[in-house]
Amino acid sequence: MNTNQQKTSGLGTFGGVYTPSILTILGVIMYLRFGWVVGNVGLFGTFIIVTLSNLITFLTALSVCAIATDRVVRAGGAYYMISRSLGIETGGAVGIPLYFAQALSVALYTLGFAESVVQIVPSMEAYEVYIALAVTIGVGILALTSAEIAIKAQYFIMAAIALSLISFFLGHPVEQTHVELWRTTDVSFWQVFAVFFPAVTGIMAGVNMSGDLKDPTKALPIGTLAAVGTGYVIYMVIPLFLGLRADAQTLVDEPFIMARMSFWGGAIALGVWGATLSSAIGSILGAPRVLQALARDGILPNQLNFLGQGNGRNDEPRIGTAVTLGVAIAAVCLGDLNLIAPVLTMFFLTTYLVLNASAGIESFLQSPSFRPTFKVNWFLSFLGAVGCLAVMLLINAIATVVAGIIVSGIFLYLQRQELKVTWGDSRRGMWMAFLRTGIYQLDQLTDPKNWRPHIIVFSASPHKSWSLIELADSFNHKGLLTVASIVPERREYESKKNLENTIKDYLSKNNVQALVKIIRSNQNYAVIPQVVETYGIGALIPNTVLLGNSNASFNQDWESHKQYCQTIAQLHQLKRNIIILKENSDRKLGNYQRIDIWWSGIQANGSLMLLLGYLLKNDWQWRKASIFVKLVIKNPHALETTQTNLNNLIEKLNIDVIPQVIVSEETSFEKILYQYSDKADLIFLGLAEPQEDFDQYYYQWQQKTKNLPSVAFMMAANDFPFEEVLQKD
Repeated sequence: MNTNQQKTSGLGTFGGVYTPSILTILGVIMYLRFGWVVGNVGLFGTFIIVTLSNLITFLTALSVCAIATDRVVRAGGAYYMISRSLGIETGGAVGIPLYFAQALSVALYTLGFAESVVQIVPSMEAYEVYIALAVTIGVGILALTSAEIAIKAQYFIMAAIALSLISFFLGHPVEQTHVELWRTTDVSFWQVFAVFFPAVTGIMAGVNMSGDLKDPTKALPIGTLAAVGTGYVIYMVIPLFLGLRADAQTLVDEPFIMARMSFWGGAIALGVWGATLSSAIGSILGAPRVLQALARDGILPNQLNFLGQGNGRNDEPRIGTAVTLGVAIAAVCLGDLNLIAPVLTMFFLTTYLVLNASAGIESFLQSPSFRPTFKVNWFLSFLGAVGCLAVMLLINAIATVVAGIIVSGIFLYLQRQELKVTWGDSRRGMWMAFLRTGIYQLDQLTDPKNWRPHIIVFSASPHKSWSLIELADSFNHKGLLTVASIVPERREYESKKNLENTIKDYLSKNNVQALVKIIRSNQNYAVIPQVVETYGIGALIPNTVLLGNSNASFNQDWESHKQYCQTIAQLHQLKRNIIILKENSDRKLGNYQRIDIWWSGIQANGSLMLLLGYLLKNDWQWRKASIFVKLVIKNPHALETTQTNLNNLIEKLNIDVIPQVIVSEETSFEKILYQYSDKADLIFLGLAEPQEDFDQYYYQWQQKTKNLPSVAFMMAANDFPFEEVLQKD
């Protein structure tokens, strides 16, 4: 974003207020549809509609003022505000449709201008499209020549509108009438509301020109609130004159009734033309600046970066204006924009909704960086957002859904692009607020039914020990996963940070969501318990530790092996679940088709293995796997009873496993293990709690499983009732 562009003092302003804000809000509806509104719902009903509509616009204006007085608002207006508050993805998702809505609005307004000419001069009907094309090209050339000249042209338009209002107020009744405070017709109140509401949605005209104002922090709040206030006063006064000068049915039947009432009927035509031209100029000035900001922020494809160029001392987007003019001309050639007009209205209202949400979130989070001089309570901003959504649904529910799908699709696309930005936004503050509330709540909730693994996996290098991280990610079921690496103390802090970023990028490319923790220590195993004990906050601590197998036991490095076993014992004392993956280097995790759980009962290790087996099967890689629960007994006479009991228990647990009871008699467990699990992809085996000779005990298990597929040794924390998580009653 070019922040060094020059601004002229008072460019296109009236006392520091950008004029199109006031002009656009006095829209064509005031001239062509206001009588219809009053005729359908009566005077009192019109006051309610005008007040509700302006209230929503006023709340949005307050949100705009809050954001505008907190930061410098540069080119792009509403897009710039949203992207700097809710992030570039949200800004782009709203900004791209907003650009097209504004560009196509030029065609809507010029076609409206041509239609009004035809109604006044019916003989020109055959030339309606040509009139619209001529006006479109005219406002385009005006904008290309100079934004300053285009803005100054608005003063003549403002004079025409003022003349039309004066002529109307000095007019006369067209018939004897009885003022109806409330009237009911075939058209419902909310249908009338939907027709009128677009008349008050012009407050963004000045916002979109924010980059061309010398001091937008002052000009935007004054201009926006002046637009809302001016529009509200005029919209409340005009119904009184309409109701006193014509019968309700006449107001419904005659679109140009204001011309008949006026002192000079031709002034109303000038007002209609002034309103359409003002809106067209506002759109063709605003849309290119949104396009320019989108290109400069890298939201558009690289091939379109030239659209971010500016010209002259005011950094005017002439290339963007030419492109916008081309879009508008193409739309005029289509002739009828009635099909897309409702969706365009939804895009404008979506922008207002998101602006309200941005201001509300910033105010609610009370971030130290959000310090607007114009303070607005977060509740008012959220109320404005709800009001915008309600109006969208009332105007056209189908168009609301279509607009929502388009905005969501652009958001997801931009999110996948992983755009890099040089500014901060409120999203981190939002997550901090949610996290703060969640941590305090978690400290009060200790129900075992809510258990899920929060895993910390110790990996020297992710690409060298990928199976460890892959298994941890497969176990992770909406829990937390941390990948920890221990590096020598001699490694510089800057180097440590670079390594952390490298690991994050590697995990992200392999679709693994995980936190990364780098520990500087010259002790490999001894530091692990310290990390596990101190890592985390509140209830969010790792409850499960996943380690790779100690290769030292096979190299006869007994001291290292003892230290490894001592680490396991210390982790058990810390009441953490322990998983040790002894990987078969040739088979890795196999074909993800079969998991063998060697089970000894529902207590402790048995329950943990069943739970982790269930979580593993819920992972997409293991979704087709079969889980075998194998129970070994010595007495063949107990086979039938044990099998029945095991079947009944498994049925109650509601876990899709295949129970299998094996009679050992005189056969060693080691032989049974090889006989029944040689074809498995992953084997679960429970470890006994560490005793004095645990190093010998664990070494023996290494030898017993030497030529088996990959084995996950498990040791459950001895203070957690895993059986309560499993059982339904």
